Parts: sequence; structure tokens; C-alpha cells
Amino acid sequence: MAATMLEKKIAFDSSWNSFLHFSFHRNMTNKMHWIILLLLAISRKCWCEDGHEMEEFLKREYSLSKPYQGIGSSSSSHWELMGDAMITTDHVRLTPDMQSKQGAVWSRIPCFLRDWELQVHFKIHGQGKKNLNGDGLAVWYSKERMQTGPVFGNQDMFTGLGVFVDTYPNEEKHLEAQKRRYTPRTQRIFPYVLAMVGNGSLTYDHERDGRPTELGGCTAVVRNLQHDTFLFIRYVRRRLTVMIDVDGQHEWKDCLDIPGVHLPQGYYFGASAITGDLSDNHDLISMKLYQLTVLRSKEEEEQAAKDDEITIPSVDNIELLQGDVVEGKMSGVALFFTVLFSLLGCIVLVIIGLALYSHWSENSRKRFY
Repeated sequence: MAATMLEKKIAFDSSWNSFLHFSFHRNMTNKMHWIILLLLAISRKCWCEDGHEMEEFLKREYSLSKPYQGIGSSSSSHWELMGDAMITTDHVRLTPDMQSKQGAVWSRIPCFLRDWELQVHFKIHGQGKKNLNGDGLAVWYSKERMQTGPVFGNQDMFTGLGVFVDTYPNEEKHLEAQKRRYTPRTQRIFPYVLAMVGNGSLTYDHERDGRPTELGGCTAVVRNLQHDTFLFIRYVRRRLTVMIDVDGQHEWKDCLDIPGVHLPQGYYFGASAITGDLSDNHDLISMKLYQLTVLRSKEEEEQAAKDDEITIPSVDNIELLQGDVVEGKMSGVALFFTVLFSLLGCIVLVIIGLALYSHWSENSRKRFY
């Protein structure tokens, strides 16, 4: 009997230990599961255009998202409002749907990341019908901050990168008013997304919707949509990539991809908008910045270290990207064909002249016989 009780006790202890062991491992598994999910939410793996693997880490000090606590009122906030911008529970309204308004939100902390990715969630809506709305919003990585001006609510001749969501075609408005001395590469359909790199001396041409300084762009139908709209800006390995998600399909579509872009570190992120005689609500819902960790070879690391010393933004071979003819000037390709056809015309005239002279000489000789 004693032996039977002892065996039962041993069996019970063994079962209890197994249960405790199982419960411990299950709890540890659940905890590890949540830890992994948390890490995945903070960091993600992706791939460069050139096949290099990257890791993304959300940088909260450079990111703007709900709830917008302390923005515009607290000195401890990482973001600062300007102009007519205001905070609501759902968004930062850069401008209301009213005439002659401009507003902006700027980061207070300069960014010293070498490679980064910015995802912007925005919304543009208003009472105006097609081409009776304006003017658009801009996302900035700029040396200057908190400056009002005509370029989508920011100063002209800025230093840095501007990505513009332009909703009003100024060029069409002025096209009939005066004769143009250039031929556009392509006809744009608005709203239109474009990028510009400024060095502190370049002017944004409103009448031509930024064509002379445009690096590239794409059509993006973004007004009065029922689904979310996003803008994606990536700067990695001196390559600027802009993509959009405006169709409600939750997939990025290419807008522009430009190599050889040199952006100094220590600039500020921001967003601004402006209205004129026409207006719209320009709402910024979130700006999420990710630090990109890119594996580089020794030679690439040395080149990146040299790039870290850049002080003035620039773009390699920018003349090839900006193929339009500036007013009063001709592009290299246009000049080449002008000279070529002029030479061909001269040759044809010479040949015709010689033929006429030969014919005239022959008729003159016949008159003497």
C-alpha cells in the first residue's frame, strides 16, 4: 500500500512538473512571439534597386504621427507649426479650403542619417472642381526651416530637396497669354508629383510649373479620394527614388528614380502647402522616417565618407535630366539639329545653284551655233 501511494505521488509530481514545464515554455513562446512582432514593427528588411540588402529602423524623433501631442504649443515637441497650419485629432491641416492661406510643419531636429526613407500619408480635398483648386503641398528636406514663401508655402531659392504635389496647371493658364520659345518634353496631366534639388540659387518657375528645374515626375490623381494616399521618398547610395500609392491598391508605383543625387546631412524635414485665388484642404496625416542600414564594400564606404563632407546639394548630369529648352536658350540637342539642318540646306542650295548655272552655261553656248 505504501509503495502504491509512493508511485502515485511520483506520477503526480512528474505530471505536475511536465505541466509547469509546458506552461513555462508556452509563456516564453508567447513572449518571444510578441517581442518578434515588436521588432518587426520597428525594423524591416528590404532591398535596394541595385540588389543590396537593407534594414529599416523607424526613427521616432524625425517622425510625425497621431496623437500629435504638444506640436505647436510645447517646446519639448520635435515638430513646430507655422502660418495657418493647425492640429486636429486626425491630421495636421496645413491649409484650410480658403483663399490666400499657407502653412507648414517643420522638424526641430536636424537629420544626420546617411540613408533614409520617408513615408508620407496625406489627403487633399475641397469644394473646387477640376482645375478650380490649388495649389498643392510640398515635402522638404531642407537646410532652411520655418520660412514662408511662394514655393508651396516655403521660400524660393531653397537649399535641399523638395517633392511637390502640384494640383493646379499654371503653365496651361499662361500658354495662351504669350508665345513660348520652348517645346515641352511631355504634356502633363494634373495633379502632378515632381522633385527638385535646390542649391540656394535656383528659382522655382511657377508659370511653367517647375519644368526648368524638374528632375522627374508623374501624374497622381489625389484629390477628393475616399481611400488613403501616400508618398514614398527614399534616399540611399546617392539615389533618389519617389513612389506613390494613390489608387487604393496598397502597392507602390514608380514616379521617378534618379542616381547621382548629393544631399548633405544635417538638414530638416518638413511639409508645407499654399492656396491662392483657388484653394483646397491640405492635410498631413503622418510622416514616418526610417533609417536605412546598407551593407557597403570598403570602396563604397570610402566614397560614402567623402559624400558626408558635401555642403551644397547637387545632381550629376542634371542637364540631361532637364531636357526642356529654357526660354531664350536652346538645348544642346536642339542646337545640334538646327546646325545640321542649316548645313544640309546650304548644301542643297549650292547643288541647285550649280545645276542652274550649268544649265544656263549650256544654253549660252547653243546660242553661238
